[in-house]
Amino acid sequence: MSTLLISDDEASDRSLVHQFQEGSQAAATELYLRYANRVRALAQARCSTELAARLDADDIVQSVFRCFFQAARRGYYDVPAGEELWGILLVIALNKIRDARAFHTAAKRDVRLTSGGKDLEQAMEHLEHADASQAFLRIAIQEALEMLPAKHRRIVELRIDGFEIAQIAQETGRSRRSVERVLQETRKKLDTYFS
Repeated sequence: MSTLLISDDEASDRSLVHQFQEGSQAAATELYLRYANRVRALAQARCSTELAARLDADDIVQSVFRCFFQAARRGYYDVPAGEELWGILLVIALNKIRDARAFHTAAKRDVRLTSGGKDLEQAMEHLEHADASQAFLRIAIQEALEMLPAKHRRIVELRIDGFEIAQIAQETGRSRRSVERVLQETRKKLDTYFS
């Protein structure tokens, strides 16, 4: 197994793919370094704000390269002499983004139905500078939160404190989707509570 790499100036994408297929992890690293930023920029440009709240561009980058390297190891991809690997990575990335969009806009998972808690966050921010009448609202929010199950209350409190969905999921040991579902259900409950 060869791990020797041609210098960066001389190595073509084709030669790096062949070196990777022969077992060179250095070639895989070089390919990743050449194209990761382009794939990340594409993912950031193609993901709507709502989708970006659930899906990090780096998730797309990792998924694209995992897919590419698995298929390249089996010999499914080859780069024509004198050409770049970008065309293949572009197609994989666009498919990954399209699939993620379809997944996150399907029925109950529809990303467009979640607001990310901005309204509640803004309400809490304004309460920090509140006068006596707004202090009442703070008490009402606390009472509403106390009606929630302890696990749900912790998720909502973390969101109010400014934690992102992924951070809350990690902190509470729940999936991102579970966190989003709890927040969405809580918004509905709070809407009826404050109506």
